[in-house]
Amino acid sequence: MKQVIGAIRSTGAGMLALSVVAAALGAGAARADEKVTLGVAIPTADHGFTGGIVWWANKAKTDLEKAHPDLKIIVKTAANAPEQANQLQDLVTVNKINALVIFPYESASLTQPVAQVKKKGVYVTVVDRGLTDTSAQDAYVAGDNTAFGKIPAQYLAKELDGKGDIVALRGIPTTLDNERWTAFTGVMKNYPGIHILDAKYANWNRDDAFKVTQDYLTRFPHIDAIWAADDDMAVGVLKAIDQAKRSDIKIVFGGAGSKGMVKNVMDGAPLIKADVSYSPKFIYDAIKLTAEARLKGERLPATTIIPSVLITKDNAKEFYFPDSPF
Repeated sequence: MKQVIGAIRSTGAGMLALSVVAAALGAGAARADEKVTLGVAIPTADHGFTGGIVWWANKAKTDLEKAHPDLKIIVKTAANAPEQANQLQDLVTVNKINALVIFPYESASLTQPVAQVKKKGVYVTVVDRGLTDTSAQDAYVAGDNTAFGKIPAQYLAKELDGKGDIVALRGIPTTLDNERWTAFTGVMKNYPGIHILDAKYANWNRDDAFKVTQDYLTRFPHIDAIWAADDDMAVGVLKAIDQAKRSDIKIVFGGAGSKGMVKNVMDGAPLIKADVSYSPKFIYDAIKLTAEARLKGERLPATTIIPSVLITKDNAKEFYFPDSPF
């Protein structure tokens, strides 16, 4: 299974796990001699993680078009869900794509537009932010969102010795955010001494996370730990804590393994003691898998999941890439 995608991280635990959920139905099979015009629809680089998504998508275009003369890749970035839906129409009617790799801006609002693309015979690979109706896609590639929520919960429960007050920040309302939150709270149900005081959406955004954390710090006189659930949001959380001069908070746990947060773990930053991997490189892998399969007239497995790994001071060097955009 490892041959279909390169290792996401230089650790054995970071190798890909492939889970075939069901035989893909829908878009017609391409002929092996058919040229592939592949559309890539992704969010704009509005924070570090999506900056990494954009960088890896464009790298895939450069690398794969050079390697495959019969392949054309069109990358579109959107600042919101309606813009992305409009771009899908253009990709089909103007660019005449016969394959699509989409990182949906949102899950629910993009499901019907993607389904319409698939009905036109376009092969669809959805990445990371899943659709609310899986029949609208042919394949799904994502990080392990269950582990992304489970690993921080287990870590915080252990570090807090099973008791304390926690607040949490969520991302954008998507299937992946729901998976993470369900996994996190599922672990915490085993620790009745840990109280989740509140959880609000902060949109994977530093400024929004700063405002949400300001609200938490105003309302709650004592907080033991904050699950920021994203490294960009963790930056906003740390800024709010510093500005409020709060000393009660022992741990801020982000997520995704950004180079800044991994460096904090390496350096022994007082609040950033661990992180969890979730590389934006999976957009590159999804584009490569889809393009090469369609050039051969083949289909992908229904689901490909990339494991998440706990990053601590002991293994942080393996996850630190200073030249990466994220």
